[in-house]
Amino acid sequence: MQHFDFIQIIKRAWHEFDSRHEIRGVYDVSAYVSTNQVYKISFYKREPVFAKLSDYGRFEDFREDHIIINNLANNLEAPYQMFLAQSLVKKNELFIYLFHQENSSAWVVFYNPIQFKTKLPARLDEKLIRKLGRELARFHKACTNVSNQLPNASKTVITDIHNLVKSVNKDEIKMCDNHKSMVLKHADLFLNNAYKANYTEDFETIPVFIDWNIGNFSVTPEGRFYSRWDYDWFRMSSRVMDFYFFSRVVSDVGDRTVFSYLVDTLMEDRFIMFLKEYHRIFPLTEPEVHFIIEAYRFFILNYVIKDGPYFFRQTYSNKLIKEAYDTYFPAIDANYNVEKILKALKI
Repeated sequence: MQHFDFIQIIKRAWHEFDSRHEIRGVYDVSAYVSTNQVYKISFYKREPVFAKLSDYGRFEDFREDHIIINNLANNLEAPYQMFLAQSLVKKNELFIYLFHQENSSAWVVFYNPIQFKTKLPARLDEKLIRKLGRELARFHKACTNVSNQLPNASKTVITDIHNLVKSVNKDEIKMCDNHKSMVLKHADLFLNNAYKANYTEDFETIPVFIDWNIGNFSVTPEGRFYSRWDYDWFRMSSRVMDFYFFSRVVSDVGDRTVFSYLVDTLMEDRFIMFLKEYHRIFPLTEPEVHFIIEAYRFFILNYVIKDGPYFFRQTYSNKLIKEAYDTYFPAIDANYNVEKILKALKI
């Protein structure tokens, strides 16, 4: 995050949105893992709202994603019609404030507060794991049902990896020669495997949120999705993009304050149990199962290597990038076995 006067940007954004309502206070409620800032705004004569301020990525991508999300929120069928936090709209258009100063930019979007039910426990029992597998399948079905009603997305996993390759070859991402060779090798593997799977033609594109950390959503006491408010890694892609983070949610270790992105959670029996329940509700195809590891590879390439230095705070970014070279990439071949999943799902 660049050095801005965040409070003043929030106040400018709100004044442009609705100058009639005087701000009483602006309170920083950021999680301090990412570079994005989140604020609660209180007023004298209206209910509070939340503001998200970001300079991560491109403004055009941020705007496109939030327009799609807002359309999704307005079109999801029951019981998910109130699941997503909705952004504020002005005169029938999603309101996003763009702040520009010399060579620096940041943007702000406002959200209405969303109701909160139950946060998942740090470690799930087997009953809750099974419920969660069925629930994600139902949610993916609901997203699939409305996917054709949503605006088109300009970026894909293929274009993102091509952009990564260009950046690496131009030395726009600082790394030693050995790491450069490793990244280009895995980018090439991803693109080749996507081509072999006929990803662009045979895989259905739906809204996916990727980052399903338990701090990003709440559930009912029965384990049904209730509310979600974090959209940092939203995109239109294959449903298997959501699986890696759920493997972490259901892992035996459970939620951790100090986190890593190890592939091992995809091989745990607890994740296999989750997938079997998912598969009962919304069956997976063999190519999709084979692509689970490619979704993981994409996550490390795109969100850790390419975007990590801009999205994560520096201490997290440095740690995760080092682990990617030392552990994540080597473990893809050493620790992952797709046959275990195919056999469990009887595919």
